[in-house]
Amino acid sequence: MKCFDIEYDPSEWYLFIDSSETSLKAVLLHNGNSFTLLPLGHSVHLEENYNDLSMILEKINYQEHHWMVYGDFKMLTMLLGQQAGYTKYLCFLCLWDSRARGIHWTKTNWSLRGALTPGEKISEIQPWFHLERFYHHLFI
Repeated sequence: MKCFDIEYDPSEWYLFIDSSETSLKAVLLHNGNSFTLLPLGHSVHLEENYNDLSMILEKINYQEHHWMVYGDFKMLTMLLGQQAGYTKYLCFLCLWDSRARGIHWTKTNWSLRGALTPGEKISEIQPWFHLERFYHHLFI
């Protein structure tokens, strides 16, 4: 930010990561929209998977800045290290059993998920951040 002569406070910036069929993008957004977005990464060769996202987060020194993160649910589950594909406990908030079809319409209270620990339920890998650091964007 020194090259732009901007006073930098990491709590005022948000990291937005998204991908399309043709590219993967990472940009910084200012909280008050006082500044334009700052592109941090763009690739037409990387895919939306945990390894490529980890590489991007390492290259932009995410662990040093700890920005809040914006993204969709697919991005959230990947960055939290959750299992891809048809999983039994796919919800990142509770232990909703996707395979217990007989009680989907009768059981309303599912126990809350504790920590996302690698190797338990759907967590495969160490998450990049805590759930509180993530915002889901809605496009209506």
